[in-house]
Amino acid sequence: MLKLFVPGRLCLFGEHTDWAGHYRTMNADIVPGAAIVTGIEQGIYAEVEKSSIFEVQSIASSISSQWHDFACRMDEQELKRIARSGDFFCYCAGVASYMLEWYKVGGVRIKITNMTLPMKSGLSSSAAICVLVARAFNLLYNLNLNTLGEMNIAYVGELRTSSRCGRLDQACAFGVKPNLMTFDGDEIEVRPLNVRKRLHWVFADLCGEKDTIKILADLNKAYPFASNEKEQLEHEALGAKNQDIVQRAMKYMAEGEVEALGKLMTEAEELFDRQVAPMCPEELASPILKSVLKDPNIQPLVYGGKGVGSHGDGSVQFLARDGETQQQLVDYLESRGMPAYMLTIQPVHTVRRAIIPVAGFGTRLYPATRGLKKDFFPIPCPDGMVRPVILILLEELIQSGIEEICLVLGSEEERQQYADFFERPLSDEHLRKLNAECQEYENRILNIGKRLHYVYQKEKRGFGHAVYQAAQFAHGEPVLLMLGDTLYRSTSNKPCALQLIEAYEHYNKLMVGLYPVELAEVSHFGIMSGVWEDKDCSELTITALSEKPTPSYADEFLGVRGKNGEKEYCSVFGQYILTPEVFLQLEKDIRQADEEGNTTREIELTSALDAVRQQTGMMGVRLQGERFDMGNPAALVNTVAKFSK
Repeated sequence: MLKLFVPGRLCLFGEHTDWAGHYRTMNADIVPGAAIVTGIEQGIYAEVEKSSIFEVQSIASSISSQWHDFACRMDEQELKRIARSGDFFCYCAGVASYMLEWYKVGGVRIKITNMTLPMKSGLSSSAAICVLVARAFNLLYNLNLNTLGEMNIAYVGELRTSSRCGRLDQACAFGVKPNLMTFDGDEIEVRPLNVRKRLHWVFADLCGEKDTIKILADLNKAYPFASNEKEQLEHEALGAKNQDIVQRAMKYMAEGEVEALGKLMTEAEELFDRQVAPMCPEELASPILKSVLKDPNIQPLVYGGKGVGSHGDGSVQFLARDGETQQQLVDYLESRGMPAYMLTIQPVHTVRRAIIPVAGFGTRLYPATRGLKKDFFPIPCPDGMVRPVILILLEELIQSGIEEICLVLGSEEERQQYADFFERPLSDEHLRKLNAECQEYENRILNIGKRLHYVYQKEKRGFGHAVYQAAQFAHGEPVLLMLGDTLYRSTSNKPCALQLIEAYEHYNKLMVGLYPVELAEVSHFGIMSGVWEDKDCSELTITALSEKPTPSYADEFLGVRGKNGEKEYCSVFGQYILTPEVFLQLEKDIRQADEEGNTTREIELTSALDAVRQQTGMMGVRLQGERFDMGNPAALVNTVAKFSK
């Protein structure tokens, strides 16, 4: 049995541009639609499992009184008939009918355990249930659909009902984070957005009335070709002017300009009233919405506000000034009989810390490692300098914006070698023998030493155990993990580590760098499999990972199709961004082994990553770069020969 949560969604900017952008299939002069949409903290919780029939049950006390449990055979015509019935569960049947028609799946039992999402409030409760059903079928029957695929199926499934949802409604499939959605004819793209500072949103049901069908019908009259000035103004508002507002909103969110973002909400609402509302004045006069937006008791609490969804007297949203005023606003709106909800969009933590485990003895490079740790082996570099491995790694981290670095050593005795290199200045005699460039470089080495921290793995209990020694250093923040016996070279203008950090700032979840390998080589690496989230096949939602699988197993279960349609095998690049959940899982694994008296069992990082993947998800990113292994004699020879070029 799987547990699922699908949130509702809130459109922050760009309402109506999803269907307007679709008209580009008929009129190329229409500007593509653009909307900033986020999942919210309220949603639908469910437990799902396979069944011989299609069943939807609820034990949620919060769900509407119109609910009653539903079950039917997995029969395409019967499911389509129920989808057209107009009952509450018609949305579920619409999605199930599509799944049966195109994927020939079996049945599913869905038990809704809680529903915190208000219905008919412009927050897409119908889209959320559709995404929930699509995701249940996808996961239970291993259909390997990516998030956009689930979203599209939810959309088509809802269209099989009497509903006429927009394309942005199913953005709830992407979770509780803001995304930019673009609508260019039949093409839809979704891109996560960066958030610099915490944003305190409040949205509320105005408890008024609106006729969404009439609003959409009247606004659609201006498309695909504007026939008068009023219709042209609508095109402009939902086109070029909306694009400008959305671009500014993205900038303000990324740069933490919260007050400017709030003022932009007010500006967007004024544009809607001026250039869109005249197309449907009966429904978009919105007296309740206007009254609430201008309420003098609300103004001191917020930076700005606007309508939600199709507008009218449905729902309102505000950007509160801080957490305290957010709660005050909720209390005030509810005192006026308007159910209100908080949405706090958290900033994406910039990755400031990194970990490099260098505790291994380097057995495969004995006897050289008897006198010199392998991370101090000299490597000729393209600029003519010969650097130790560890210095090359540390310089990449610093170029990527890392501020503090933790080295995991095997014993306290080893620290002296690092102290001698990174902390002890050269003698004046030695320094005078260096040219001016090298003398300046000496200062860089000493500055790197100021960023270093050290922890020790005194028991050899596996790679995961070594990483866990840096848990306190991580300090509950995301950290970049870099292997100590692998070098990296970017083929772009950004270091590989910086590419990974920027990918994390988009997805805000456990990340791993990916590197393609031949099938014959998979038994030497950790191999990741999953579903590509983008057309370029560079961002992978990971659904399975295996440490050093056999070629036959990888061929059957771990291959992914690349842009050319051929099967690829994605190994670990050697760089990760670990979230706090990884350290909690490693702690759990260590404690369990200790309680079982199995203190010699190796604690593997891969198993901890897989556990976190199942809880919160995991992304893989194909980095633009090369890796150079130096963990064995043949690899070392290859690295020395190629890295200098």
